[in-house]
Amino acid sequence: MTLNLVPFVSVDSMMKLVLQLGIERVLHDLVTEIEADFRRWPLFDKTPRIASHSDVGVIELMPTSDGETYGFKYVNGHPANMKKGLQTVTAFGLLADVATGYPVLLSEMTILTALRTAATSAMAAKWLAPQTDRMALIGNGAQAEFQALAFQQICGIREVRLFDIDPAATAKCARNLAGRGLTVTTCRTAEEAIQGAGIITTVTADKTCATILTDNMVGAGVHLNAVGGDCPGKTELHRDILLRSSIFVEYPPQTRIEGEIQQLAPDHPVTELWRVIAGEVPGRTSAAEITLFDSVGFAIEDFSALRYIRDRALETGLYDTLDMIADPDDPRDLFGMILRAA
Repeated sequence: MTLNLVPFVSVDSMMKLVLQLGIERVLHDLVTEIEADFRRWPLFDKTPRIASHSDVGVIELMPTSDGETYGFKYVNGHPANMKKGLQTVTAFGLLADVATGYPVLLSEMTILTALRTAATSAMAAKWLAPQTDRMALIGNGAQAEFQALAFQQICGIREVRLFDIDPAATAKCARNLAGRGLTVTTCRTAEEAIQGAGIITTVTADKTCATILTDNMVGAGVHLNAVGGDCPGKTELHRDILLRSSIFVEYPPQTRIEGEIQQLAPDHPVTELWRVIAGEVPGRTSAAEITLFDSVGFAIEDFSALRYIRDRALETGLYDTLDMIADPDDPRDLFGMILRAA
């Protein structure tokens, strides 16, 4: 492949790739890739994502580099899009060679973000959650099925208890999960959904400071996977729950702006998840402890996912190419290259 032809994984190619490999394998592989990069966390460039907020949503860039490869993701979050028949979240990503600056992959990331978010959630629970086979899944939109399958594959979840304020979303989720080895229980309230659940996942979309879980709903010994609160002014958990929990985050400077902990003092203690995975600090330390993964998504996770997809796409041939880089015979003669195209 010439340097000016950049591998491109389209939505169609991504769907075919996931189906050919199997979604279960992809989720397992992504957990492995993300864990490996978390173990070398100090090597990466790290910065809070660059966000452009509006009254209706947010558009963000999420960059990072390990010194050899650079990556970024473009992603939006527009909760009102659903009423227009549009996706709430869309994304694409790019990898580039640090040595030359040349791009080496352009990929859709709407599907890939759903996969990597679910993989990261299950990876965190692998290190933090109690032994359990039951999960409550509150918020049954576009992310829900990915979360359920990731927890099934990585954490051994056998029953998923569903609740959404929109019964149609719950029905959709239950329908999509049918026949995948999970017991799916639809619930009329969040309180009903969390009964007997050792893991509680909240993944709602509204850009508001919501109270999906009140303090009295969360008992001792559970693991909370808070996914939906991911920008300023958007939370899901009552503040008092946070004060009773051991809180684990990806990158504190970003999570303090965007996560559940935006409700707390700037110096409230949190633990970086990579330190648990690297063996530097413990995760869950007692059966009665409430652990909380305050997930907002971080660029290193996208970097891991993009590298994984690039390798799988090149192996399977499920990609196109884009003529993205001007490549004159003489690097100094860009103008002449234009003239010769006539």
